[in-house]
Amino acid sequence: MDECTMDERINISAEEQAKLETTPADALSAGPDFSAAVQPSYVQTVFFGSDGLRSGWGLAFYVAMYYPLQFVASRWAFSLDLGADGLWSTMLAEFCLMVAAMVPAVLLARVERRAWGTYGLPGRQAFGKLFWVGTAWGFASITLLLATMYGLRVFDVTHLAMHGARVWKFAAFWAGFFLLVGFFEEFLLRGYSQFTLTRGIGFWPAAVLLSCMFGLIHIRNQGEQWPGLLAAMVIGFFFCLTLRRTGNLWFAVGFHAAWDWGETFVYSVPDSGTVFPGHLLKSSLHGPQWLTGGMVGPEGSVLCFVVLAVVWVGFERVYREARYRVE
Repeated sequence: MDECTMDERINISAEEQAKLETTPADALSAGPDFSAAVQPSYVQTVFFGSDGLRSGWGLAFYVAMYYPLQFVASRWAFSLDLGADGLWSTMLAEFCLMVAAMVPAVLLARVERRAWGTYGLPGRQAFGKLFWVGTAWGFASITLLLATMYGLRVFDVTHLAMHGARVWKFAAFWAGFFLLVGFFEEFLLRGYSQFTLTRGIGFWPAAVLLSCMFGLIHIRNQGEQWPGLLAAMVIGFFFCLTLRRTGNLWFAVGFHAAWDWGETFVYSVPDSGTVFPGHLLKSSLHGPQWLTGGMVGPEGSVLCFVVLAVVWVGFERVYREARYRVE
């Protein structure tokens, strides 16, 4: 019995040895596989998807940071005594609004691990060709609108409202002011917001939604009426087209600033229902409200929509390729 048992043991050991010799080395050296047990945390699943921070949460965080910042900053700006006319306080407040729109995006860019230029204002193109081309288009567009109104005898210019050094002083002031307006409004609604909503619902649905919001924020302007709000929506939608075709916001910022500068300072007419001091010309609007825009100014005129249609067609023919990318 002892000899048989010993033989069996020897046979078993030989079989086991053969198995060991045929087993891959990797299988012997590999430890336990715990990969199946590693799962994303609940927080990661809720807030992050395959492409990073989910678009809905990104937009929610952006809005949640922007509103307290703009509330505090704008009130601080107007609390300072920067002159009786309040122009410098208005300038500072606009700068604060621009900062309030950009700071949340800077923070979220770090969370999302994206470059700042991804949201529409690449630094390497700052004040480059697109900006100046947009500036030329903006001033030419408002000039076309006012020239048409002048030809229809609903817009008149009588004389210069200022002379000498005051002309250059106010020209520079309003250029700086409306540049801040362009940065603020374009980035707020077509920078981080447009990029993030595009990730969630697509470019054009996001453009429609944000253009409507762009029109509605002008309801705060004293003297604004529904034709002006509608015109602002259309202008906002056109700016979305420029973003789509140029790939960034530099054209839109230049166009926006030059349009407002020409309307307010050069041609000296109401801008979205607001009449600012320090304008170049003594001008007037008279005639049917549907042509003049009434208290709203040229943006409330039916002619504004005609000019915007012409500008849209012209831009679309010059810039044919879509360059906007969301990654």
